[in-house]
Amino acid sequence: MTNTVLLDNVAHHDLRVLPGFSDAFGDGVNMAIAFPTEFVWLQREYPIVFRRDEQEGLQAVVLLGLDRGDNLFLDGNGGWNARYVPAVQRRGPFLVGLHGDGDGSKPPEAKVHVDLDHPKVSRSEGEPLFLEHGGQSPLLQRMTRVLQLIVQGTELAGPMFAAFESEGLLEPLEMKASLADGTEYTISGFLGIDAERLAGLDGAALERLHTPGWLNLAFMVSNSLGNIEWLIELKNRKQADAAS
Repeated sequence: MTNTVLLDNVAHHDLRVLPGFSDAFGDGVNMAIAFPTEFVWLQREYPIVFRRDEQEGLQAVVLLGLDRGDNLFLDGNGGWNARYVPAVQRRGPFLVGLHGDGDGSKPPEAKVHVDLDHPKVSRSEGEPLFLEHGGQSPLLQRMTRVLQLIVQGTELAGPMFAAFESEGLLEPLEMKASLADGTEYTISGFLGIDAERLAGLDGAALERLHTPGWLNLAFMVSNSLGNIEWLIELKNRKQADAAS
């Protein structure tokens, strides 16, 4: 359940947000939605793949673990062991809502909302959202930038997916992973960039992808699959720590 309301500097002046990441905060997931606006950072840490959701359609996601509900980047002490945390996890209790003027004369305006029932929200602990004498705190300024990244990424995602599909770049993925203890994983149900197809595009196709910026993103997605090896290493470490 959520209790999402428009953030208000009067009604929520004393609101605070607990720092860190944990299962209790909803971070115990083995994948997270990814946005084109953050691919440049995500591709250095995580495998980026695509999936078709019955309700949302085609989505980009990053893989965070090999088992459902197992985020291998959580360190158990509130930390996240990577140089970049996906925006959808960083945003915590914040999200964007669109507000119009009622008569449709102006486009809806994006405004920051907060889920008052989110486990990170507190009235007594954590970082404040507003300064004592008014104004946004550094935390709220950071969260606003994260939400802007998400909004911009959402706008870009549809055209990017359409371009990839139009050029025939998406192919079903099936990857094998073997752990040190002999456990075998098959990672399937996702789509990836067809590296051979990408390498073989003619000049016209390359131009169609390059002009709006999709070509570089396609290479980022393709190259990110090498991070599967890092997931396997993290899983091996976790199992070794559990056994010791």
